[in-house]
Amino acid sequence: MANSYLLDKVKILQSSKDPLIEDSVLIIDGQIEAFGNDALRKGNELGISPNSDPNKIIGPCLVDPHSILEEPISGYTENLKGLREKAASAGYGQVALLPRSPSWRDQPERIKGFNEAPDDVTIHLWGSFSKGGKGKELSSHADLLHHGAIGFADDDFLPPIEIVKQGVVLGETGNAPILLAPRDTEIQGHGIVREGVETLRAGWVPDPIASETFPLSQLLELHRQHPKSFIRVMNLSTEAGVSMLRQIENRPMATVCWWHVIADRSNLSPTDVGWRVHPSLGSHKDRTALIQALFEGTLTAVSVHAIPLSQEETNQPADQRAAGLSGHQLVLPSLWQELVVKAQWPIERLWDILSFGPSKLINQSEESLTIGSRRWLLFDPSVEWTFGDVQRTSTSAANQPLRGKKILGKVIDCGLIRKENQIYQ
Repeated sequence: MANSYLLDKVKILQSSKDPLIEDSVLIIDGQIEAFGNDALRKGNELGISPNSDPNKIIGPCLVDPHSILEEPISGYTENLKGLREKAASAGYGQVALLPRSPSWRDQPERIKGFNEAPDDVTIHLWGSFSKGGKGKELSSHADLLHHGAIGFADDDFLPPIEIVKQGVVLGETGNAPILLAPRDTEIQGHGIVREGVETLRAGWVPDPIASETFPLSQLLELHRQHPKSFIRVMNLSTEAGVSMLRQIENRPMATVCWWHVIADRSNLSPTDVGWRVHPSLGSHKDRTALIQALFEGTLTAVSVHAIPLSQEETNQPADQRAAGLSGHQLVLPSLWQELVVKAQWPIERLWDILSFGPSKLINQSEESLTIGSRRWLLFDPSVEWTFGDVQRTSTSAANQPLRGKKILGKVIDCGLIRKENQIYQ
């Protein structure tokens, strides 16, 4: 039986309500068959030898609250099939796509055709808050919701606050989340790294902290005026922004991009592809503040915010190429090292920010381990591997960081991986 094994004395996290335990689990043909003594008994009846490794963790699939896939059908760099394959190999069971596209997802017919096969990676779609993402005229929120949008977002900057207020007051968004990025492009100008001594020394054009704090103050004031709104803050990135959010009693949920949790302007080489992101990378103090905010719950979820770019685009100078990174398969290993190993976080807290919190933010049911389900991942924190150009996933995205670097920890299997792509033997 392909993809069938008995894991004995493995760490198991079944749901957000359960503590991490050490027990047994039986996987048959990619589905969870049994736990505990029942798993040992059934495995013995089937002649499956137990595999004992208390370092491995089996847990619910991860959830990516927002990423971008501009050409899902005909995309050369990445398409819907490649995204699903890549997400499954990284342990992600759900990916929510932002509306950015040549055919901007602001009309009902543009959010069709994304339905997944049973037991596959679920693709959610954010509908566009404004027509064409231009922040000038509202899209038809009720129609988008009726046809399957999970909520509303625009591009990676804040539309004029008056159009946001108009959408909130009209109320056609219902209980759906409204995801908005606190970034002011005019204040940012040509800046690509947060202002500071290291930025000047490296010769980067600085991005003022006010490019985040000014639009964030507008969002938080709107949220204060309309506390029952479902505003979400996308990709907070500065210590100042965290401080502002922390002071709000009834604060909105907020995300942070995984890259801002592990990278800052002090720990990248000059040629690293990870410099060019929106929002801009900040200081070590910014990164420390973001980690603390995640741990205490001020920030709700970690996003992948993947934006696959071609080799041609990625080869452009940092100040000329499009902003963004790709790399779902790097998220869990990187955050495991940064948060569990270095910061001594409980494993349950890591799943809170990578699975349960993102589900809450996008208003979807939480992932959990249940009998008969394929929605599980198996992570081995002791596996060492080198992230290179040739991966098992069908993506040509060249803007994936950490190429050539030794990575410790890997998702070695997931129930959503198709049999022909099985990775755990």
